[in-house]
Amino acid sequence: MTSPLELPGWRHVYSGKVRDLYVPEDGGDRMLVVASDRVSAFDHVLSPGIPEKGVLLTTLSLWWFDRLAGGDGGRSIPNHLAASAVLTDGPDGGPNTPDDLQPLIPEAVRGRAMVVRSLEMLPVECVVRGYLTGSGWAEYRAQGTVCGIPLPEGLSDGDRLPEPLFTPAYKAPMGEHDENISFEQTVELVGADRAAQLRDLSLEIYARAARTAEAHGLILADTKFEFGVDGAGVLTLADEVLTSDSSRYWDAKAWRTGTTPAERMASFDKQIVRDWLAAKWDKNGTPPELPPEIVERTAARYRELLELLTSA
Repeated sequence: MTSPLELPGWRHVYSGKVRDLYVPEDGGDRMLVVASDRVSAFDHVLSPGIPEKGVLLTTLSLWWFDRLAGGDGGRSIPNHLAASAVLTDGPDGGPNTPDDLQPLIPEAVRGRAMVVRSLEMLPVECVVRGYLTGSGWAEYRAQGTVCGIPLPEGLSDGDRLPEPLFTPAYKAPMGEHDENISFEQTVELVGADRAAQLRDLSLEIYARAARTAEAHGLILADTKFEFGVDGAGVLTLADEVLTSDSSRYWDAKAWRTGTTPAERMASFDKQIVRDWLAAKWDKNGTPPELPPEIVERTAARYRELLELLTSA
């Protein structure tokens, strides 16, 4: 992983697989979240990155924060942006960072950074599944359940679930794997009232986002949210939201008409990278470098999702 950038006015404090986090050199309760072009799979950061991935992820997060702040006609859900979630048009006509935050973002990361409020982050990753796929499908085949929740018999890979499921996970310390947990374990972690808030708000956001996606010819199969609490105790949507890295989107027409799981559930994310890596690497040692064709195909899927969602 490359060293984080030195940014005037900001001090680097943390780097994840994709994002770098900075705090103001002069203090304060704001933070700078920078999305890089890094791409990870099977717990490894790969080389090279995906061109413009950081810009695409940030642009999509900002667009969704705006929708969920009332832009979709629903009630306003608090988010961690340090100013109003009403967005201006960026250079390409798409959503961009609010005008009053632009001067705070160094030029080197303009377009792929968000200025946010500091929150007390909750140790629960809030996963919502609307369709049966991935690890959920594997568990269902073996046990008839998803994260321990019983489901009807006779479902197939890619089927819509009878109702969306809230399947939380414990956010493990850095370097360890997140662990699926039950709602009862969520209560133990954050208390009964807060756990109910997390469940209900996650399901509300998923339902609103799924309707928006459907209106643009897309299926939101599943997604994950992170929440924090501000100084007033308000539950606040944080981190990225409904991006290609945190969500599984499918083309609705292909899902209806496809004849194989691969056709029905071709996702707008890094699945191309995962599939190539799984075929070329035994998960031992250093993963191989991604070929240019895989990099460009992945970048094209990220771009296509943004264009489909944000088109009129």
